[in-house]
Amino acid sequence: MKMKQFEIFTLKFNGKQPQGSWSEIDLTAEFTCNGKMKKVYGFYAGDGQYEVRYLPQENGLVEWKVTGLFSAEGKEECVPCTDGIHHGVVKPNGTAMQYEDGTICRTFGTTVYAMMHQPKEVIEQTIDTMLHSPFNKIRTCVFPKHYVFNENEPEYFAFERKGDGSFDFQQPCMKFWNAMDEMLQIFDEHEIQVDLILFHPYDWWGFSKMTKEQYLPYLHYLLARLAAYPNVWWSLANEYDCMNAFSKEDWKSIENYISQTDVYGHMLSCHYMLEPYDYSCENVTHCSVQGDVTEVENLMKQYGKPALMDEFGYEGNIFCHWGNLSAFEEVHRFWLCCVMGGYGTHGETYMNDTDTLWWGKGGRLVGESPARIGFLREILEELPAALEPVPSSFVTPELLLAVKNGKAEIPQDDFIRAVLRLPAERAVEIVRNLKKDTRIYTGHCGEDAYLAYYGRHCTAEGELELPENHSYDIEVLDVWEMSRSKVMTGVSGNVKLKLPGKEGIAVLAKCTTL
Repeated sequence: MKMKQFEIFTLKFNGKQPQGSWSEIDLTAEFTCNGKMKKVYGFYAGDGQYEVRYLPQENGLVEWKVTGLFSAEGKEECVPCTDGIHHGVVKPNGTAMQYEDGTICRTFGTTVYAMMHQPKEVIEQTIDTMLHSPFNKIRTCVFPKHYVFNENEPEYFAFERKGDGSFDFQQPCMKFWNAMDEMLQIFDEHEIQVDLILFHPYDWWGFSKMTKEQYLPYLHYLLARLAAYPNVWWSLANEYDCMNAFSKEDWKSIENYISQTDVYGHMLSCHYMLEPYDYSCENVTHCSVQGDVTEVENLMKQYGKPALMDEFGYEGNIFCHWGNLSAFEEVHRFWLCCVMGGYGTHGETYMNDTDTLWWGKGGRLVGESPARIGFLREILEELPAALEPVPSSFVTPELLLAVKNGKAEIPQDDFIRAVLRLPAERAVEIVRNLKKDTRIYTGHCGEDAYLAYYGRHCTAEGELELPENHSYDIEVLDVWEMSRSKVMTGVSGNVKLKLPGKEGIAVLAKCTTL
């Protein structure tokens, strides 16, 4: 058996099917490399086959020992991965992300909630579409979704049914998990991250009302079978705060169980509707949020973690307010998010005769935003590092309150004096809204590059503040037409430049002297 770093190593055993639970079997293995031991659980794969999966994260001699239903031991030299595809598990790096080998990770996400609960031909079509799209991360659910445009009954579920029609959480459905394996394997070979949503409220089968005695066997099997995939992420839930049967203690129990059992340290977070999850928790690697994309900067400051805007509205034409954005608006929000150092997630909801909407079931992408998100990806992947926001020069709400309380001083014009006369709450509201409406959102990679996005502003003249001690070449980018034009070379300091005077214009300055 050949072992390669960052690729799954599998031990297989044959025997009789388990007499009791299929979800929790007595099979464990200890893998030791460079003095570090990892204990992983084996799982029943059906048809009398048992597996132990291990993800080697370091090179060197790996010794392993299997105990429980089977006993075995051995050793294998783990060699470096040289395929240029596998870089290890994604990890947070401050407010950015990187793979274990140090490669920068920039995710450009999309959403197909119920991908794994569609007919086989639709699943295959969705996978093919992903492989030919600009997206390198997908959010999808383990359990099926019952919601508008998502009312079909899946052929297979994660667990088999009992005689009375209820689900037996001690008996995984092997056809479902085999299909999950196939999807994860294909995406792993194409450098696509899979953000698995473990629970959600849009359900009529009872999965959103699982008891602890039911969800722990599910989580045990899920982790034993899938944790060795380097490209998997854990999303505790989509809109966790709408799951009324789960208490805060349940969520903490789930979070802790996953964190303790997943020895590889995959990305972990929890998405919400109204009440944000506690992203300050040590186990939580990033913020998974929805809503106003301009909050990315505040989230990064507050938590010091990557901010993923996993839901900010979808390009489409359905009646739901969140699903009828224009293609330009989808692209615009993606740019706002990314230029500040955040990570965006696309969705598409165009009506069709079969109700096969991408956001729910997958199939084919038909919108105009994916190509333009691909253009954004091209721009960002040219940069030497992750972007960080350039602070706004506009007065902040915090500074305004300090001035009102006599704890700070700032130059005062007619506008500032008028705002200072208002009650504090109203003054803060005005400043916060004006800051959003008037700001030219700008990100930077140290002094190597600056990227300013003018968004909805149709200005004919722009301005950039660049370091005086370096020279920069400047390009004007049209985010809709996907065009770029070099307009200046060898400039520095305060730079004024002509712009097209239309929406969707960005300016990229790259240093030529570093």
